[in-house]
Amino acid sequence: MDLALDLSLHDEPAPHRVDTSAHSTSAVDGLVSLQVALFHDLADVESVWRRLALAGMESPGQCVDFIAHWVKTQAIPAREQCYVVAELDGMPVALLALHVRRACGVRMASWFPGSHAGCYAPLVDHARLAALTPAERRVFWTRMAAQVPGVDLFSLRTVPEIAGGHAGLFDELFYPVASDTLYRAQYRDWATADACRSRSRRKHDRQQGDRLDALGVVSFESLAGTPEAEPILDVMFAQRAARFRTMGVRDPFACPGIREFYIGALRPGSGMRVVLHVLRLEGEIVAVRYNLAQGDRLFCLISSMSQEPSVQGGSPGKQCLLRVMQTVFDQGYVMFDMGAGFTDEKRHWCNVQIPLRHHFLAVTATGRLALALHRRLQALRARIKGDPNLHRLVKSWRAGVQRLLPGSGKINRPPESVSE
Repeated sequence: MDLALDLSLHDEPAPHRVDTSAHSTSAVDGLVSLQVALFHDLADVESVWRRLALAGMESPGQCVDFIAHWVKTQAIPAREQCYVVAELDGMPVALLALHVRRACGVRMASWFPGSHAGCYAPLVDHARLAALTPAERRVFWTRMAAQVPGVDLFSLRTVPEIAGGHAGLFDELFYPVASDTLYRAQYRDWATADACRSRSRRKHDRQQGDRLDALGVVSFESLAGTPEAEPILDVMFAQRAARFRTMGVRDPFACPGIREFYIGALRPGSGMRVVLHVLRLEGEIVAVRYNLAQGDRLFCLISSMSQEPSVQGGSPGKQCLLRVMQTVFDQGYVMFDMGAGFTDEKRHWCNVQIPLRHHFLAVTATGRLALALHRRLQALRARIKGDPNLHRLVKSWRAGVQRLLPGSGKINRPPESVSE
C-alpha cells in the first residue's frame, strides 16, 4: 500500500488536522465523522491519553508518564515526536504515539522505547474500535498514518493479538507479521500458582534453595521504588552488563540516558510506581527484578542475577522469581507480566501466552527496500535459532569477538527482551 506523503517533517510543533467526513463510501460507512489530528507536544494529547488509558493498558509503553519520562531523558526533539489522535463523532477512539527518526538512511516511525517493554499497542477505545468492520478499521489506520509526513516505513513492533479482551482488534493495523509471544502469570493467590507446579518442579526448586541456603543467610525484600533504592540499580546494571558480555551482545543499558530513565522512574514526580524485588545472600545482592506497577498489574522490565560461579549453583535468579511468585498475588496483584521471549522461567510459571506481531507499512521505495532487507535478516535469524548447532556456533563466535574486542559495544543488536 502506498500513501502520498510529504517527505519532510513539520518544523513547527503545531496540530495538522484533516477532516475526512467528506470521504464516506460504502466500505467506510462507520467513518463518516472521522477526524484525525497530528500533534508534536505530548502535553496537547495528555488528557486524551489518560482518558483512553482508563480502559486498561497492555504495557507500560502505553502509559503517558512512561513515555513523557522517556522523551525527557532521551532528549527527543518535538519535531521527532508524533501523536496522532483519531475521533469519531467528536470522541477520541485511538491515539498513536510515534517516534519519527532517521535510521540507516530510512525515515522510520516506531514506538518510542524500542525493546524496553514487553509489548506495545495504540491507545484505543476497545469497544468502539471493535464495532467497526474490518474494512473500516483498515481505512481508519491508513488515515491515521497519512497524518505523519516524511515517513519511509512504519515499524510497530510487538503488538498483542489480544487487547482489552478483544482478539484481532489490530488485525488491520497495516501489515502484521507473527513475531513472538508475551508471557504472563495470572493467579488468584500463591496457593493457586503453587498448585499448578508439578511435583518434580517443586523438588527442583527446593533443591536449588537448599544449595543457596548452604552458602549463607538468604533474604528477600520487595521495595517500593524510592531514591534511596538507587544503589540497588547500580548492582542490577552491573549484573546485566556481565551477562551481556557473556552473551556477546550490546548492553542496551550502557547509554547514560537509558540508565537515567530507569533511575529517574524511582524519583518523586515521575508518575510511575516502581517495585523492586531483591534477593540477598549474606547481605550482598545476588538477584534483582525491576517492575512497574499499573493498578493490580505488575510488569517486569529488567531481571538480573549474580554471575559469580560460587553462587550460580543455587540459581539466585530462579530463587528470586520463586519468592516473587510467593508474594505478589497475595499482595493483591492479579497479573505478573514477564515480557516477550521464551525462557525456562516462563515455561514453569506463565499460564497466559499472547501472540505478538510486528506491524509494517512501507510508504516509499526506500521503505520497501528496508522492509525487504529486514525480513531477510529475520528469516536468517529464525533459521539460526531453529538450528541448535548453528545457534551454538553463532553464540560462540559472538562471545569470542566480544572477548577479543571488549570495548566494542555495537557489534550485535540487543536481545529482543531486555528482561531476559
